[in-house]
Amino acid sequence: MTDTPWLDDACSLVDAFRAGTRSPKEELQATLDAIAASDLNCFSFLDPERALAAAERADLNKPFGGVPVGIKELDQVEGWPDTGASLVFKDRLATYTGESVRRFIEDGGAVPVGLTTASEFGGLNVSVTKLNGVTHNPWRRGRTAGGSSGGSAAAVAGGLVTIASGGDGGGSIRIPAGYCGLLGMKGTYGRISRGPVAFFRPGTVVLGCLARSVRDAARHFDVCAGVDPRDPWSLPNPGGWEAGLGRTELRGKRVAVLPSIAGVRLEPGVEERIRAAAKDLIELTGMVEVDIDLRLPNLAAQWAMGNLSTLLAELGPYWPRCAKDLTDEIALGTILAQSLYNLHLASVAEAQRVQANEAMATAFEQVDYIISATNPGPAFPAEATTSSPTETFIDRAKASPAARAAFRAVMATVRVVGGAFPRLSNALVDAVVEKVPDLVTMGGLTIISNIYGNPAVSIPAGTLDGLPIGMQVLARHHRDAELFDVALAYEREIGWPKVAPAVSGVAPSSV
Repeated sequence: MTDTPWLDDACSLVDAFRAGTRSPKEELQATLDAIAASDLNCFSFLDPERALAAAERADLNKPFGGVPVGIKELDQVEGWPDTGASLVFKDRLATYTGESVRRFIEDGGAVPVGLTTASEFGGLNVSVTKLNGVTHNPWRRGRTAGGSSGGSAAAVAGGLVTIASGGDGGGSIRIPAGYCGLLGMKGTYGRISRGPVAFFRPGTVVLGCLARSVRDAARHFDVCAGVDPRDPWSLPNPGGWEAGLGRTELRGKRVAVLPSIAGVRLEPGVEERIRAAAKDLIELTGMVEVDIDLRLPNLAAQWAMGNLSTLLAELGPYWPRCAKDLTDEIALGTILAQSLYNLHLASVAEAQRVQANEAMATAFEQVDYIISATNPGPAFPAEATTSSPTETFIDRAKASPAARAAFRAVMATVRVVGGAFPRLSNALVDAVVEKVPDLVTMGGLTIISNIYGNPAVSIPAGTLDGLPIGMQVLARHHRDAELFDVALAYEREIGWPKVAPAVSGVAPSSV
């Protein structure tokens, strides 16, 4: 009888099923029992009956045959809640299954247990919502699991499931992977279908998974990548992701080590940890470090405001009456965007995008890979929406109904003035960023790969004060397989814990 869920990777669990040392039905029961006993608050919905039926008919010849998995609650599974992690849609049910999820379940043979928590509409890099409450980091309860795929990361690192789906529109796979000590791969834009109902904006989202090992993420690519006619930006799947692991000759590859890419301010100790991990990686692979000058605009604020158009399309007639039901940051951000976003700001964002693309292209003419930190620091308090302990004007704006009403009135005035003086909006956005830099610090290290569309992976790179630090590696477009091999080299020679110490009982190495 299996008492606890599998604590190694998903591929080894499949091997155990095939060897007969473990059964999908027993594994599922252990998973459900562990979820029921967990205080991480990382699942928002469970479907034990469907999962049991899937486990009983599991095809062990399939890549993830019989493996219990979590599905991010921003993904659709027909008949399951389709809330967007928002009170606004708390009673909505999905009328279709997303193609990537369908492939994971039907082609891969995975057993869907339920939905993992996320930030509201994927709009924040934490997993705190009015609908589901606070998701906790299994490495230390009371610390954030990141977002928006925070529930998936907490479930995988917390020993509840071996793999879970995720999505990355500005870092939402890599950020929680970094905070929870997991492998987080964002493929080249279009690598995995977002269809059906694939909005183009923000033009940055790549689906994927939160994984304990490189081979798990590679196998997920084998199953889920590929062209989908309902996502016209989806790419062909060359296949062989897992079978081809380790074939890249890394010796002689050129790499730049830029811990604070885009000029993001890192917390004490992070740069030293990243440089030490990068040094280990370079030495064990025979890569060559190269100094480059990469200057990138921090385009998180202007870009995010323009992308709220997709949210408004989803909210439709519910907006603005639904503002009270939204997470305060989402509601205030939408009001701020409505007040400040105009054609001039759109032109600034587009000019910044082109500037960033040119800078990245020039950098990749000089090097094969760029290494940076994934996050500015280790996981901060779970209830916080940013890593800053300092109260900002946005904190004051959401402090009470009266304060929120005053904020809306001020923004209405700004909207009128901005219409008469369009350049004022960008100046005001810059002023907000200057006064509240933490709004763009989170995600500032990761978003460039979403804007440019290149693949990037977060690799567990040790700990700081007992909490994981992620090392991010960026590569050129369509060099996803090379990034898997870079991560594999580090995994084989240095390694990382498959689950959090509280689950495994093994203390992390101190740094």
